[in-house]
Amino acid sequence: MDFSRVELAADEQAFLDEIRTFLDKHVTDEVRRRDRETGDNFDEGVHLAMGETGYLEREYRKPEDGGFSRVESRIWALERRRVHAPWVTWGTTILVSHSVEAYGSPELRAEVMPGVFSGHVRMCLGYTEPDGGSDIATSKTKAVRDGDDWVINGAKMFTTGAHNCRYVFLITNTDSNAERKHKRLTMFLVPLDTAGIEIRGLRTVDGDRTNIVYYNDVRISDKYRLGDVNGGWAVLRGPLDAEHGVVDAATDGLDDIAILQHQGMFMGTAVDKVAAIVGRPGNDGQSRIDDGAVADRLGRSVARIEMALSTPNMYGRVAIAQTMRDVAPELMDILGSASVLPTDADGAIDEGASEYLYRWAPLCGIYGGTLEVFRNMIAQYVLGLGRPVYAPVKS
Repeated sequence: MDFSRVELAADEQAFLDEIRTFLDKHVTDEVRRRDRETGDNFDEGVHLAMGETGYLEREYRKPEDGGFSRVESRIWALERRRVHAPWVTWGTTILVSHSVEAYGSPELRAEVMPGVFSGHVRMCLGYTEPDGGSDIATSKTKAVRDGDDWVINGAKMFTTGAHNCRYVFLITNTDSNAERKHKRLTMFLVPLDTAGIEIRGLRTVDGDRTNIVYYNDVRISDKYRLGDVNGGWAVLRGPLDAEHGVVDAATDGLDDIAILQHQGMFMGTAVDKVAAIVGRPGNDGQSRIDDGAVADRLGRSVARIEMALSTPNMYGRVAIAQTMRDVAPELMDILGSASVLPTDADGAIDEGASEYLYRWAPLCGIYGGTLEVFRNMIAQYVLGLGRPVYAPVKS
């Protein structure tokens, strides 16, 4: 593994300088403070500015189609993380946009795609249901054909960003009698301002806002259907694989090697802050790191984090999320009682980093599916251990 510093060409350095100027101008302390308060992980002013400069379209497009070069794309991603730019809604919009281009009618593509690149059209994911858990193929939200329209009834949980989006990428059940659950699904791109849709906010333990969305006799045109009737699983597979992080990174080293790398880098920053604090000499000239127990616990945490960040594919997804759960309480315990104070609180010893990591870790273990689901996927599809059996054992 090559850990040498990448030397940027002159045009790449100019690009880095350009976007640092842009991000420092638009992603201000006020934007970050407002984001912590709302939990939206979205700021319309920042998003529209990215659209106006062309950054959204360039991120979306391939290099040969006018998009960022591979190096520019990596610089863009790392710099957005550096300034903690609100980004979740753009991430879901990219996923859905590829499906709109691949499966949408010409009329739908013309309605949606220009606004995606300007920043005015955002899209969210309508997958999980209140009683459905991680198995989204068991969708009970029904779509019934009525002439040239469809009528939708049901509810979706964890529709993050719905209150800031124009469309939802919605999985529905269009044939309850189908023998196989994956053959009863149809995907729609539903305008969220349609009559009968109600969006209710939910706050998670880490402070983020997500939503439960109710669909009550929601009538939409067939033009909003993506793909074939009862062929929704084929439409869903690409975005689902990307969200699950089961797509291999490119071999040029310019991709995140696993999904949740953003969260993993925050964990790395948190442990760096703890290391700096325990390494400071006290009034007696001694540092807390001089205590062998502190050094051992901190060293093990650093090693766990480095290992997790170096683990690829869906294995890395599991490793990062599990490491966050294990390391966060360890870091708080090393720092002591002041570590329970959140960001912006007087006396927060590490600017609230460990406390936030502790609250964020459980959520990272369920994004796109629980850790248990991914461990079962690894067991079944990689290790060949067969499907898990949850039925009670008969005596």
